[in-house]
Amino acid sequence: MSSFLSSSIGKKLIMSLSGLFLIVFVLVHLVLNSFLLFDSTGELFNAGAHFMSLPVIRFGLQPVLFGGFIIHIIYAIVLTLQNMKARPQKYAVQNLKNSSTWSSRNMFVLGGLVLVFLAMHLMHFFIPMQITGEVPSTIMHGETVHDGAKMVKDLFTSGTFGIVYTSLYVLGAILLGLHLAHGFWSAFQSIGLSNRNWISRLEKVAYIYAFIIAAGFAIIPLYLHFFA
Repeated sequence: MSSFLSSSIGKKLIMSLSGLFLIVFVLVHLVLNSFLLFDSTGELFNAGAHFMSLPVIRFGLQPVLFGGFIIHIIYAIVLTLQNMKARPQKYAVQNLKNSSTWSSRNMFVLGGLVLVFLAMHLMHFFIPMQITGEVPSTIMHGETVHDGAKMVKDLFTSGTFGIVYTSLYVLGAILLGLHLAHGFWSAFQSIGLSNRNWISRLEKVAYIYAFIIAAGFAIIPLYLHFFA
């Protein structure tokens, strides 16, 4: 078993499974963030954020989530370095544009840029709300809770910083969508769904999913900046 997991196929399997886990999380996270679009009072978002801060989530699910991110990143780096070592010289004649998509040829670069986007997200949202507690408070159903909705709105609407932050967040959402467009269906391929018909269907689902994620995460800051 250990020899299989240390093999190239085993590493791809681990990266794919961790990727699928993160794909589900990204969708759930988008649903929670979308509460900001449908409730101007911020109560829905604050209720969701308060639920995510409960001990069972904070000390149970969140460590698993971070573990999934770390495993995915480490195995992506290892596999990329192995591929580069296995093919140190570029082919003299190779038309990659006709055999693969741009996102599939640049998954490592896209992953690195998404990692920067993730770090920005953690620094300005997760750490203040879940660790330091540097968030405005509000009363909800007689209980004092973090007013995360106000904090998010302030970040996207605070003058010049708000414009820059909104632009960076939209760019990050687009990069995330491009990364997921290839990662979604290739993860299923790595776990054994290599049938041509299934791959063709999964590619279509992947593009739809990636568009929803990219558009969703991009619309939220734009809406907050211009209309909230």
